[in-house]
Amino acid sequence: MLIGSSKRPIAIDLFAGAGGMTLGFEQAGFDIPVSVELDPIHCATHQFNFPFWRILCRSVADITGDEIRQLSDIKNREIDVVFGGPPCQGFSMMGKRVLDDSRNSLMYHFVRLVLELQPKYFVMENVKGLTVGKHKIFLEEIIDKLLKSGYQVQQPYQVLNAADYGIPQNRERLFLFGCKNALKLPDYPQAITNLPQSYYPNRKTDKRLGNSVTVFDAIGDLPEVEKYQELLGRDWVKAEYDDKKPSIYANKLRGFDNFPGDYSYGREYDPRILTSSLRTKHTAKSVERFLATSPGKVEPVSRFYRLNPDGICNTLRAGTPSSRGAYTSPRPIHPFTPRCITVREAARLHSYPDWFRFHVTKWHGFRQVGNSVPPLLAKAVAAEIMRALDFQPFKVVQKIKLEKVENLKINMSRAANLYGVDPHTIAPRTRK
Repeated sequence: MLIGSSKRPIAIDLFAGAGGMTLGFEQAGFDIPVSVELDPIHCATHQFNFPFWRILCRSVADITGDEIRQLSDIKNREIDVVFGGPPCQGFSMMGKRVLDDSRNSLMYHFVRLVLELQPKYFVMENVKGLTVGKHKIFLEEIIDKLLKSGYQVQQPYQVLNAADYGIPQNRERLFLFGCKNALKLPDYPQAITNLPQSYYPNRKTDKRLGNSVTVFDAIGDLPEVEKYQELLGRDWVKAEYDDKKPSIYANKLRGFDNFPGDYSYGREYDPRILTSSLRTKHTAKSVERFLATSPGKVEPVSRFYRLNPDGICNTLRAGTPSSRGAYTSPRPIHPFTPRCITVREAARLHSYPDWFRFHVTKWHGFRQVGNSVPPLLAKAVAAEIMRALDFQPFKVVQKIKLEKVENLKINMSRAANLYGVDPHTIAPRTRK
């Protein structure tokens, strides 16, 4: 069922993943009636969390704007925004930076689809590495193409840090956006660091951080997974939360309150159920090394960073896809317990609400979090587009029931069969 399609502005997500950017735009008051994603496992997770909208399991390189319209309920309706974050490994400052990386062709297809779909506005997210060195030439080529095709681009473009938008994570990303020539360009969102002390009354303020959200604010109320044997074999359990002094941030992610300007559809879920929390079986030596690592420091053997409860999280990364070796990115060590954090704890540090669920495996779950735009950051950007549209967003009272939990357990073969695609669309994972 397509919800609210005749009343709210509509947007399309071209690189949907599990749905971080989709959720952020929904929270800002947009409907996203159709999204595009290549990976069928991500598609299944996206469909679980957004059951009322369409997910197209296709590559942007092999789909046209007309197909996107015809395969959804958009048809000839005017599109308000097209957004997405083309895969960025070719630009990433963490790896080799080569301009001719084949993955960078997806940037061109993003621009092609913007020009075919002709939205009023567009938003492109990418890594900071695209703004430095020789990659700036590639970025300028993209901007020049848009400028010559009837669009204006907000310049100078900016790199936004998630930590400046109420998210307890140091995560810098480029955002490039613009609109048709006849429309008003949106502004970049203003940072909301230095929240009033009353927002987090139960902790001391670190002057180095201002009053920004901390790791403890994000995960301090979550149940300790080591207490639950069930989590060795599945990713959920009915658990006891620490309700003594939960932060406002935690209360909002648990669904007890809303973030300012949140116009998303409510989801029905049981807040007593802890999800996405499959435990990791660490060796005794690993536990010993984790214990010996001070908060805010890197464990020398694994190179894992131990979270400081009074600080913010380091950048959560996805690791490499299966086609590139399926290497897992280092996962932070919990600030109090000698173990790596769970997918749910990573999701909290990424600003995902607790109703939002991920694939049951740690490997896919962490990929889905690490590859995504933090929803609250996407919401901040989307809110500026909403202002430029001069549209007053509104919240729909209707709540959505999340079903098809089997979508979260599906393997690649079954996911490919579900969406009618080649099971080798994403190369199989190899273990070494």
